[in-house]
Amino acid sequence: MAAPILSFENLGLNQGSQWLFRGLDIFIGQRDRLALIGRNGAGKTTLLKLLAGSIEADEGTRSVQPGARIITLEQDPDVRPFATLRDFTLSGDNAPPLHEIEAIADQLGIDLSREAATASGGERRRAAICRALASEPDLLLLDEPTNHLDIAAIDWLESWLNRYTGAFVVISHDRTFLTRLTKQTLWLDRGSIRRNEIGFGGFEAWMEAVYAEEARAAEKLDAKLKIEAHWLERGVTARRKRNQGRLSKLYEMRAERAAMVGPQGTAKIAVASDGSKTKSVITAEHAGKSFGDRTVIRDFSLRVRRGDRIGLVGGNGAGKTTLLKLLTGELEPDSGTVTLSKTLDMIFIDQQRSLMAPEKRVREVLAEGGDWIDVRGVRKHVHGYLKEFLFDPSLAEARIGTLSGGERSRLLFAREFARESNLLVLDEPTNDLDLETLDLLQEVISDYDGTVLIVSHDRDFLDRTVTVTLGLDGSGDVDIVVGGYEDWVKQRRQRNAPKTAKKAEAEPVAPVRTRTKLSYKDQRDLEMLPRQIEEIEARIAKDETALSDPELCTKNPGRFAALTTAIEQARAEKDAAEERWLELAEKAEGMAG
Repeated sequence: MAAPILSFENLGLNQGSQWLFRGLDIFIGQRDRLALIGRNGAGKTTLLKLLAGSIEADEGTRSVQPGARIITLEQDPDVRPFATLRDFTLSGDNAPPLHEIEAIADQLGIDLSREAATASGGERRRAAICRALASEPDLLLLDEPTNHLDIAAIDWLESWLNRYTGAFVVISHDRTFLTRLTKQTLWLDRGSIRRNEIGFGGFEAWMEAVYAEEARAAEKLDAKLKIEAHWLERGVTARRKRNQGRLSKLYEMRAERAAMVGPQGTAKIAVASDGSKTKSVITAEHAGKSFGDRTVIRDFSLRVRRGDRIGLVGGNGAGKTTLLKLLTGELEPDSGTVTLSKTLDMIFIDQQRSLMAPEKRVREVLAEGGDWIDVRGVRKHVHGYLKEFLFDPSLAEARIGTLSGGERSRLLFAREFARESNLLVLDEPTNDLDLETLDLLQEVISDYDGTVLIVSHDRDFLDRTVTVTLGLDGSGDVDIVVGGYEDWVKQRRQRNAPKTAKKAEAEPVAPVRTRTKLSYKDQRDLEMLPRQIEEIEARIAKDETALSDPELCTKNPGRFAALTTAIEQARAEKDAAEERWLELAEKAEGMAG
């Protein structure tokens, strides 16, 4: 077995009067693709900094392979000391070559001459990616790499990391990103760390198996009260059952909606509605919006019904914000009409979390400094309400500025969801959230009986929550698709494939051309590979679930080894199938052009 590129033995870090973690043993192999999982506050970002060597541990020995280049992509890169984003990318002792940086910038669509002080979150993140990837790292430490990126940029980053031959450790709330890329998992939990040779796709099954084993052990040790408290906080099995029920409900809602669109810790919370029985809450008829010579929205018609969960997807600049403003009445269309029900009572949560003043205390934000909060007509104590949103009640006196980004988002949800409403508008709600808070938010949306509008780049979140997806590509047209993000992607593939074949057949054959359409085998592969890839993914998920048994390695080492080998072979098979499909899709697209 090759020596690890980085290891830490007996790692310990003391924070104030207690240890954040102690006695951790970590190793990172030369080709590892590790998901670092843990709740907000568990210390994931701190652990990443310890691995990078940017902060010192109180205990333990850090070892790095000689000559290894370790690069960190920070969650919130500080570009303020620099005049331009280009200056930022060229900073540091070992700045990468400018031509490498500019090549990546071109692919990511970022103008590095942009003044750093006025750059958006997405521009800062793209600049940081340029600097990190151009540095030719042997080990990448990635802290929420998809935050502030649009779907096109996320897809590009996924493709780059799939080709990358080094190792990486990634913290991310993006389930799709983690599932597609990771092959091992580090789970930071209650001050200890566990490692499993499975990707994130098998994490939840592994987590449930670990908690179930802990419950059995606790019963044997007569520690029932302790495990009950743990279960109230986590609710792992209960949440899984509830979410399965919610997904079934979501699929039923999508089936009902399809006929209308036509061929074109456990958080016990809910969001109130006003009891209105109005079915159509927003009606757009042939709506259009332009800015100068550019048409952003063209001839858009949709009737949004009470209870719809509408997702808006597309690249940065495609028109998502404009469409959202049209649907909420903030903008008037240039042509056509958008009519809103007079009974609408809206909660709007924007991606800037602009309502959260850093100098205020949590109690002030929730209850105007008091001990009680009115939650949809029910009086609740601040401490109890904080628990419902996975907070320690002692945080009631904390200032907003001391909270993490995820904690601020949760607090904002807690405040806004206490209000009476019948329309939820969420603009990039998943930024800075951990996986448990994402589950919490999904539960809120599922249980809400009003209407929801969501702008998001989180593909898995959309697949789990929305009934209708509005897809924008920047052309002005809006795809209206029953289902989530993946349903939109599938429809685009199906819609484009016949057009490609038809166009290729219709074009006259020039003497210099050797082929005007795909061969029979290529065309068949292009059509069949998506289904084969899905079957391979299902096979991998099944084997990863079996491998997640924490006792399998000791009880049945032969089966453990066989499953590990099968998963690796299936991943290689999937990679080859995806590369083949991309090659054929590009070839078909080229012929169509």
